[in-house]
Order: sequence, then structure tokens, then C-alpha cells
Amino acid sequence: MSESNPNTPLIPPSSSARKLPDFTKSVKLKYVKLGYHYLITHGMYLFLSPLILLIAAQLSTFSLQDLHDLWENLKFNLISVILCSVLLVFLSTLYVLTRPRPVYLVDFSCYKPDDARKCTRQIFMDRSKLIGTFNEENLEFQRKILERSGLGESTYLPEAVLNVPPNPSMAEARKEAEMVMFGALDQLFEKTNLKPKDIGILIVNCSLFNPTPSLSAMVINHYKLRGNIISYNLGGMGCSAGLISIDLAKDLLQVHPNSYALVISMENITLNWYFGNERSMLVSNCLFRLGGAAILLSNKWPDRQRSKYRLVHTVRTHKGSDDKCFGCVTQKEDSNGKIGVSLSKDLMAVAGDALKTNITTLGPLVLPMSEQLLFLAALVGKKVFKMKVKPYIPDFKLAFEHFCIHAGGRAVLDELEKNLQLSDWHMEPSRMTLYRFGNTSSSSLWYELAYTEAKGRMKKGDRIWQIAFGSGFKCNSAIWKALRTVNPAKERGPWMDEIHWFPVEVPKVSTI
Repeated sequence: MSESNPNTPLIPPSSSARKLPDFTKSVKLKYVKLGYHYLITHGMYLFLSPLILLIAAQLSTFSLQDLHDLWENLKFNLISVILCSVLLVFLSTLYVLTRPRPVYLVDFSCYKPDDARKCTRQIFMDRSKLIGTFNEENLEFQRKILERSGLGESTYLPEAVLNVPPNPSMAEARKEAEMVMFGALDQLFEKTNLKPKDIGILIVNCSLFNPTPSLSAMVINHYKLRGNIISYNLGGMGCSAGLISIDLAKDLLQVHPNSYALVISMENITLNWYFGNERSMLVSNCLFRLGGAAILLSNKWPDRQRSKYRLVHTVRTHKGSDDKCFGCVTQKEDSNGKIGVSLSKDLMAVAGDALKTNITTLGPLVLPMSEQLLFLAALVGKKVFKMKVKPYIPDFKLAFEHFCIHAGGRAVLDELEKNLQLSDWHMEPSRMTLYRFGNTSSSSLWYELAYTEAKGRMKKGDRIWQIAFGSGFKCNSAIWKALRTVNPAKERGPWMDEIHWFPVEVPKVSTI
């Protein structure tokens, strides 16, 4: 974040380390190869599809007399008939056994807290003063961060943080977790008319709150899920854990036929509010807010008719082998023993490098052939023939109609908008989610998708790119295709009673 007065020590002026790297400067060939490797792994389908079309086109030219003559020739040649039949059965069996099971997103729900949990920016500052642990300089630091954050006046915080004095405890943290998870799930079960006993796979991700019994066990106990349910509880994986959960659910649905998978993405604030004076740890207080989402996935063919989306691709990138990437988001104690999440000054550069790797791998899977050829020609010219040509950055707007970019903060959204050359319209769901709900961690992508639906923009056949960043450092993508046009009048989401107020103008600096 930049400061209007470069001489003030509260927020240092922006530097290249705090910006995403220019994607036009360098592209690593090995990640392009990885993308084409993913493409080639589906080579059998690419080969069989035109072959089947060619055979179908040839058969369409046959008349009834041609078919009769063919049968007359074959019925006296038993060996030919047997060979053709065996080949047909073999190819059909091979296709059925090796094709991936489709994964459908039946529906999803986002938790919207009660108005009693609303926290205006002024309330945030008042509570911070009343706590009595922040010095005046750091109160001013938080105020400046908040004024430039892109957050509005209607975000939410848990009761334990808003109380005076705050009373964070294990009991309050469990209370927050139950409120978010059960609130989202009750709405999802109502929307889908699904019985909890029908769930075969359960995945819960929450980075910073991992009690015993686990959050997934809390869900199983509350809804009395069946005893043979396959459950996972993912912790410590940051804001990108939601897409990791989707990827895990996809893999599980490949080996468990005729199943429903339930994914819950959330973060817990109660026990993770920072009460110290280390500035790198105070930023998270200013950005993170209460929220969560529940997503129902299915691999059942009949569910295609009622599902909203089909999962097309997931691409995961992990930069944890690099020490700078590994340590840029770290939960630790400050010099006074107070625990918080420290954000490194290298965060933007690390995020940009992870994003570049992710989209370079993703490109061959999603871009139209024209963009791939232009990109490949420029890359080969530069890497192989050492030509002084500017790398061609593909236009991802040709591959996707909608973008759901993790609403981690205004600076990240600004840089992604510039580097991916997106319009205000494409960035609107992310910016409005940050403004209305704040950074809700791994669930923010689903508030953004709900915004797109509430605006009536989702049409049958539209493609959606969800992209999120997380500690470690990770960048993950999920690609969806809309199976039907979503009618906002029939939706019950977090935006429906106020969508007519959006979008709103969010100034660069909004004074408190």
C-alpha cells in the first residue's frame, strides 16, 4: 500500500518488492511444458473424438440400400463380424474405464452473519483504542491501512473480538466455528433438498483453528452423518485452501462412484486476533473478517440436470521449496510473546511469481489455439532462437467470461487487474466482495461467484476462473463451466437483499 505523504514513517512508500512482477519480462519454459503435459495426458480423448466424428460423418452418407448391402457382405464373413464386434467392445470398454468422472457443483451457500456482528471502520478503531494494548503510532498505522484497504462499513467480526474487553477463548472460537459452518450448511441443505445422511465425503478447511475433536467431527456430530463417511480436516494451508479442498474432493469423487462431496471453507478469527504492536502482524487485523461457505459436489449423472457448474480443471502451484516464498506468511510470536500472522514485505513479489507459474501451466489447458500459437511462437523465438522479442502475454479474457480472484486486499487486486489486463467489469465481483465482506480467506471466492449470480450475469456455457493465494506459498486455480443460466430471482445468497446497491465507487483513500 502506498502513502500519500512519502515522508511519514507509518506506511513506507511502495517499492518494486511490493508489486507483482511484470509478466512480460520472463516466462519459464518448464511450466509451459508442464501445461502441455497436462494436455497430452488427455490425448486419447483428443484422438478418439475426431475419429468418432469422422466415422459418424461417413455413416451419415450411407443410404438404407448401402447398409443392407454391407450387412449382406458381412453376414457371410463370420470372422470379420467377430473382429469388428470385439474391437467395438474393446474401445467402448477402454473409454468407459479410463474417462474421468464428471464433477458437478450442485449448489453452494455463503454464510451471512447477523447485523449484530457488523463492524464499521469507526467501530474497529474505537475497539482497538479501548483494548489498551496498541500504542498511538500503531493505532494511526491501522487507521491508515484501513482507509486504503478497500473495505466498507458493513463487514463482520465475531462477538469475542467486538466485546469490551475482548474475550477470546476456546469456547468462543468453537461458537464462531459452529455459527459459520452450521449457518452455511443449513442453507445449503435447504437449497438442494439433500438429506445429511446422503453425504459420502466431507472436507473442511480452516487454516488457523484446528481443535480436537476436529471441525469436520463437529459437523458429523451436529448433522449425525453416516458412520462410513470419508472425512478430512485441512489446516494451515492459508487462503487458497478452498481450492485445495475442491481438488481433493475431485480426486475422491473419481474413485467413489455415485457420491456427494461436501466442502466447507472458512477461517476463524476469535483466537487469531493480534493484540501486539508488530506492524507486519497488524495488517491481518485490518483485512480479515468473518465468513464461510459450503459447496456441494456430485459425480452422479442425474445431478447434471440440476447442477449449476461442471468442474473442468484444477491447477495447483506450490513454491514452498524457496525459503523466501515459504516464510512470507508466517504465524509466530512477536518479541512480547503475542501470537499473530506476519506478512512479509516480499509478499507481492512472491504472489506474482506463483501466479506466473500457475497461469503458464494453465494456459495450454484453457486458451484458444490462436492464443497458444502466438504465445508459443514468441516463447520459442526468445528461448530457442535468442530473438529480442517481447514475450506474448495471452488474453485470458478469450478463455473466461468471469473471474473470481481472491479478495485478499486492494493492492493485490490492483496489480492483478493490470497484469492480466482485466476490465473494471471483470474485477467487480472481487472488489465488491472485499468492500462488503472484507477478506474472508478461502471462502471469498464463493462470495464473488454469488455476486456474479446475483447480478444475473451467469449464462449457460460461461466459463469461470477462480484463483487464490495462500501461505506456503501457493497459487491455485479452478475452472468451471456453467451448465445452466442462473436466474437471480430464484437465488438465496448473501447479496440478494442488497444487490441493487452495487457496484459502488470505492475511493483510493476513504478517511475515517
